[in-house]
Amino acid sequence: MRTRPLKVALLGCGVVGSEVARIMTTHADDLAQRIGAPVELAGVAVRRPDRVREGIDPSLVTTDAAALAARDDVDVVVEVIGGIEPARALITSAFEHGASVVTANKALLAEDGSTLHEAAEKHGADLFYEAAVAAAIPLVRPLRESLAGDKVNRVLGIVNGTTNFILDRMDSTGAGYSEALDEATALGYAEADPTADVEGFDAAAKAAILAGIAFHTRVRLDDVHREGLSDITAADIASAKRMGCVVKLLAICERATDGRSVTARVHPAMIPLSHPLASVREAYNAVFVESEAAGQLMFYGPGAGGAPTASAVLGDLVAACRNKLNGAKGPGESAYAQLPVSPMGDVVTRYHISLDVADKPGVLAQVAMVFAEHGVSIDTVRQKGKEGAHDGAWLVVVTHRAADAALSATVEALRGLDTVRGVASIMRVEGE
Repeated sequence: MRTRPLKVALLGCGVVGSEVARIMTTHADDLAQRIGAPVELAGVAVRRPDRVREGIDPSLVTTDAAALAARDDVDVVVEVIGGIEPARALITSAFEHGASVVTANKALLAEDGSTLHEAAEKHGADLFYEAAVAAAIPLVRPLRESLAGDKVNRVLGIVNGTTNFILDRMDSTGAGYSEALDEATALGYAEADPTADVEGFDAAAKAAILAGIAFHTRVRLDDVHREGLSDITAADIASAKRMGCVVKLLAICERATDGRSVTARVHPAMIPLSHPLASVREAYNAVFVESEAAGQLMFYGPGAGGAPTASAVLGDLVAACRNKLNGAKGPGESAYAQLPVSPMGDVVTRYHISLDVADKPGVLAQVAMVFAEHGVSIDTVRQKGKEGAHDGAWLVVVTHRAADAALSATVEALRGLDTVRGVASIMRVEGE
């Protein structure tokens, strides 16, 4: 074993960073044996240096992240600051000064991953980011390496634990959205400002990363269609149950049937109880991968939290250190396919539409005619009178597979009917 230690710069010492530092210290001997050389912290960049950080030598703490990332004696930089800047500049600087980088920064990778990959390639360094998607669940590396010889056609997953917890509570207890969100906040699953989670921004960033790896195509956050779950009601959850389904916020990345384009989207959807993702409860994550040779694969586990995320970071750190020691380099960006990302209107799936209509003869015929005029075939229809109303009813329509653009045009036309008082909800049906 080499006696000179490999030096690691840690940028950020919050929930994840402090856990990374703790594991590096408590498992130093094991890590050295697995890598073939000792690893030690060269410095820890923080914003508030006066805070007590148990287990970290105060002499290693600095507020000058730029200087730490640019040190020539640092072998690997671990970035767990998050956000776009200064993280992008720090990572780029690390590459320029000969260090490899391990990051958990999903937002930056989804926004400008190509810049990071190009910088890593230019300077012969590694860029690892297993922790950016689904924390401890091994997902990025299987897609990048284990399935590198296969053709992935679809990635379907629950990649945000906060939203899964909320929807699970709504399904299992009958709670409304606000009540379930309050519980998620009280338990620490939701941030004080939950927008990134409940409006789908977090899941969309992860979808961009997964789609890029799976389809060897650069996919940016702006390419991902995004819908949140704040409009989901108890009635939607009940309708899903009547169909033998459950509602989940899904990240879906698909290759077109002709193989000439891809789509990436995040939105709530009904999935049948028979699908493996339907049984994912609480704040857990799970991702379902469909490929030509391997068939169907499922990855499941805790998708957030300090310890699970640190586990993924440390796995990448070991890989980066091994490569440094052996003069090797891991896989870089694979974007050779450069497939176009199709708009949401091209996506084909089934739909569940709930309409508030007048309760009188001929309404169903009018509604059916609108669907037919826009080429959307109806699978089932269920009508139920509104409680406490003498002239109103709920009309629930489930369609066969249709293009999203055709469904949107249908809904717009339905809103123009005198007999349709409102479109209460529209939800896609996936996983069948």
